[in-house]
Amino acid sequence: MIQSESGFIAAIDLGTSKITGVVGRRNENNVISVLACETIPSDQCIRRGLVYNIEETGAKVRKLISLLENRLSRKIGKVYIPIAGQSLHTVDFRERMQLPPSGIVTAEIIAQLRKEAEKYNPEMTGRYAIADVEYFLDGKPEKNPVGITCSIIEANYKMIVGRPNIIANIQKSIRDRTQVDIAGYTVGALASAAIALNEEEKELGCAFIDFGAGTTTLSIYKGGILRRMVVVPFGGRSITKDICELNFIESDAEQYKIKFGKAHENQDNLLSSPFFSKPDIDLVELNKVIRMRIDEIVANLKEQIELSGYNGQLGAGIVMTGGASQLKNLDIYLTEKLKMPVRQASAKKSFINNFPELANDPSLTQALGLLLFGTEDCEKKPVVETAGEKIMQEERDFSKNMSERKRKGDKKKTEKNSEEKKRTDGFFSKMGNILGEMFSEDENN
Repeated sequence: MIQSESGFIAAIDLGTSKITGVVGRRNENNVISVLACETIPSDQCIRRGLVYNIEETGAKVRKLISLLENRLSRKIGKVYIPIAGQSLHTVDFRERMQLPPSGIVTAEIIAQLRKEAEKYNPEMTGRYAIADVEYFLDGKPEKNPVGITCSIIEANYKMIVGRPNIIANIQKSIRDRTQVDIAGYTVGALASAAIALNEEEKELGCAFIDFGAGTTTLSIYKGGILRRMVVVPFGGRSITKDICELNFIESDAEQYKIKFGKAHENQDNLLSSPFFSKPDIDLVELNKVIRMRIDEIVANLKEQIELSGYNGQLGAGIVMTGGASQLKNLDIYLTEKLKMPVRQASAKKSFINNFPELANDPSLTQALGLLLFGTEDCEKKPVVETAGEKIMQEERDFSKNMSERKRKGDKKKTEKNSEEKKRTDGFFSKMGNILGEMFSEDENN
């Protein structure tokens, strides 16, 4: 837990529409003080929560980290990253243990069951989190089993799995291209739920919907436990692309969606819109396109809620968050279609003690939630030499200089001896030639 004034936790949220970096400190009460927050457009390098263009993602993350460092006046050495993507979903893993007669469940038994669960590697998928666990003692559910006698204890673990290569591209784009380490990974949906949901909502039961740009994630909670999680491969950007079919460029389509798009028609006076009088804008057609895509997304969500087996049992109704959840009248639309009350959620104020504008932004829920899972200091500390290390370095430098001088001295001495030898050899060579010629003349005579 980072409490000191010198350390911090840093997280990078790789979103389909934007990449967000947030830095903060967390105290002993799990309250976060945000130190810096920066956002830059993804520009298609992230698609449906996954890294698509490795080089471009690396360049954008480098830029984002530089912006954060400028605000902090400190260096970032590592970051936390969310796991996302349309392949993520929950699976069950059950582990049971037979206890001796009059056996008592101990913390060691719970740890042993967990250890067995951590060994489980589902075929053709990667395991990215053990999200929750439900215990059964002799077939009866028990939230706190330690200290209770039973014959058989069974643990039902909710694991989040997905494509096995999700992390590979993240590492290539961040660790390999920014020279910043990855401190850890957290499933994005778990981070959002941790900072946005109340314990009462988890206990009563709720459908937690994170409307992102590339995907929409549904998490079903009941009895304080995650029961089901699934990702629908459509989001806010899908709506924007549909609007582009009305002969708009993407940037204009996004602005029309934000300013004039509605998931549900109400009694608002359309004539009050400054856009209404423009001949190239048909608000009726615009909202028809929006509702067609929303219909498709919500139909998928409704089916998944029914498949969870908890339809009609979600006392807290729907809790929605994410950037795309800000579409006008989406809460009214969901209430009508799913027959449940709807709450718009963002980071709870009890978790963020400053920057209320950040806590109130649903698009930052996941990024801020990552800070709850950070345990390592992400600050890159300057290397400070101790007095002993400095002396040793000076001795090494002195020894190196002496060796260098000796080597140069030996070289000069060798060159001098070689020069003298050449002069001597030249003298005797000349004398030899003269004497040789003298003897040669005597022989000829």
